[in-house]
Amino acid sequence: MKIAVIGASGLVGQEVLSLLEMRNFPFQYLIPVASPKSIGKKVQCKDQSYRIIGMEDAIALKPEIAIFSAGRQTSIEWATKFAEIGTVVIDNSSAWRMDETKKLVIPEVNGHVLTSNDKIISNPNCSTIQMVLPLLYLHEYYRVKRIVVSTYQSITGTGKAAVDQMEDERAGVKSPRMVYPHTIDRNVLPHIDIFQDNGYTKEEMKMALETKKIMNDDKIQVTATCARVPTIGGHSESVNIEFEKEYDLDKVRELIAETPGCTVVDDPKNNLYPMPINARQKDEVFIGRIRRDKSQKNSLNMWIVADNLRKGAATNALQIAEYIVANQLI
Repeated sequence: MKIAVIGASGLVGQEVLSLLEMRNFPFQYLIPVASPKSIGKKVQCKDQSYRIIGMEDAIALKPEIAIFSAGRQTSIEWATKFAEIGTVVIDNSSAWRMDETKKLVIPEVNGHVLTSNDKIISNPNCSTIQMVLPLLYLHEYYRVKRIVVSTYQSITGTGKAAVDQMEDERAGVKSPRMVYPHTIDRNVLPHIDIFQDNGYTKEEMKMALETKKIMNDDKIQVTATCARVPTIGGHSESVNIEFEKEYDLDKVRELIAETPGCTVVDDPKNNLYPMPINARQKDEVFIGRIRRDKSQKNSLNMWIVADNLRKGAATNALQIAEYIVANQLI
């Protein structure tokens, strides 16, 4: 088994390398790939050192699996070239998510849709993953009708340059790395990705469109407001769900707790609820503040937190790879 990690020097790529070791993924040879400026540098995985190479050299090695975490344009340019030689590409960018010929997968939710014919598999947006996963059993029982979500997303979702910008600002240093159009330290930017003609950002539209595709239900309505906050540990979301059917609150808690990959942290009397600082470098999605919406029939409020670099990206991608291997789809 040869596995390539495209974008091995980036934040998500580094998490993938760490998880390959932590989850004991069954590979024999690692192929780290990055931009030309990183070629020749070394990365570590499973107590071995690997030299970063370029795209052409990686294709020549014919990996069975390639996990892409290098941005949309890189994926558009190179994913099909890997797929043409039989490599299964798991892509973390937005390049293929809404392509009708590509599967958009959260393994716990819809891993069953994958077949041996799928050579490019798309990883959903980080904020979508953590919102949809706790809905798995709730949708089966009560049918999700509408979701209103506000996100509070970590700067790590923008990459290392964003972390550098915040740290410079926090240290009082004039940052040469202006990733955001405004100061991010001690601030909140209601602006993630580019604005669309409809007034929503691309990130907000991703959450609406991807949810329908993953849950295979075009009737689910989603409206989102996405904001960037100066945190490191992960993304937080305030989620309001309207169901078609009346629900039992105790049963809701039970269903969420039984959902694979979900952990309920909900004891307000003892100040226990999900927070990014506690979610950092963890693979679970944490759910708390579970309560009935008293203003709207059949509606529920909850607070969801997850490490966007882990379950929101690297962990979900590697879980797809694990599913492929376990089900002999390569």
